[in-house]
Amino acid sequence: MSDATTQLSKKIVLIGDPAVGKTSMIRKFVHDIFDDKYISTLGTKVSTKHLIFKHPKKEIMVELKLMIWDIMGQRDYEMFQQSAYMGSQGALIVCDITRRETLENLPQWISGLFNVTSEIPIVMIGNKNDLTDEKQFEFKDLKDVAKTFEVPVFLTSAKSGENIENAFSMLGQNIIEIDYSD
Repeated sequence: MSDATTQLSKKIVLIGDPAVGKTSMIRKFVHDIFDDKYISTLGTKVSTKHLIFKHPKKEIMVELKLMIWDIMGQRDYEMFQQSAYMGSQGALIVCDITRRETLENLPQWISGLFNVTSEIPIVMIGNKNDLTDEKQFEFKDLKDVAKTFEVPVFLTSAKSGENIENAFSMLGQNIIEIDYSD
């Protein structure tokens, strides 16, 4: 393997209903911290994290800088959200396993995103998997929604860190594969 490294910078967004854990997931992924007090995101907040992947076709490594946009989930701000989607090259679509309506709203979030970006790589997430006693739907229900869009799906916990790294890495890998598909 060569020592050569290609650098890419890509904008991704985390979207979903309010209080599904988008901000907590980002904090866990970027800073490895968790705080269970809820603070509503106003507008957007951008964080960055670098990941390293093997190039899908060449014997080099790809350093992927993810610019992670945490976008407020309140539906009253759809025009603001749509402007924040512009230029996105990937997305994590998040629901909360303890609130069924957040699962039912996922297709609306995806539709709103794709109206702005056309189809981009997405990963669907059922967050708060540490709260199994409070869950309102099964993993199969989430997989059924994901199957409709033919996207990968994970159960995560921002509190324990379960699958947080895997979900972001899967999205990064999918972005790189599309970037080098020619």
